[in-house]
Amino acid sequence: MDTILKVTGLKKYYGKGETLVKALDGVDLEIERGRFTAVIGTSGSGKSTLLNMLGGLDTPTEGSIQVGGTELARLNSEQATIFRRKQIGFIFQNYNLVPVLSVWENIILPITLDGRKPDRNFIMQVIRLLGLEKKLDSLPNNLSGGQQQRVAIARALASKPAIILADEPTGNLDTRTSDDVIGLLKMTSKEYYQTIVMITHNPEIAQMADRIIRIEDGRIVRTAAQ
Repeated sequence: MDTILKVTGLKKYYGKGETLVKALDGVDLEIERGRFTAVIGTSGSGKSTLLNMLGGLDTPTEGSIQVGGTELARLNSEQATIFRRKQIGFIFQNYNLVPVLSVWENIILPITLDGRKPDRNFIMQVIRLLGLEKKLDSLPNNLSGGQQQRVAIARALASKPAIILADEPTGNLDTRTSDDVIGLLKMTSKEYYQTIVMITHNPEIAQMADRIIRIEDGRIVRTAAQ
């Protein structure tokens, strides 16, 4: 299969000497295009650090990250910002919606920030798939947690990124809504051949992914296809 994400010898160290913390300690990883991958681990295992590295939000101490053939370390700050907006979709636990913007405005925000014209037909297709067509004029504060997370998913998909990174996307949701959101992520992955990497501490949620990667003490200890 086509590899969309390749990580080689990735390390992230903090501190020195006795205070040295090895958040990531030599991670090698390949993600195929169109797969829904869950990265699971306990608090402090390194999974959030890994996600930040994959999204170009932090720089490694050592190692290489390639997204769609682009080496992140070779981008300067401005290039990295533009690359993230175009090629990486983020779904956060706290949704990160702009409270004064409508649902529609939130969804197209990354595209307009980049000076591009939204693909309205594609975005409306995503909106219908996520059941948001009656909420486009609503403000985020008038939505439930599950609806806000659906908006975040639509925003991440709208720019047709190379990869979507989801950081504990069900952390603030009840069990039933969590299952719905993960089901929608899985469905959008299949529908649009979208690559999704999700971190979670919940084994039951991870089971819904195509592949599970377990990380402990900054190292990948197990990887398994579902």
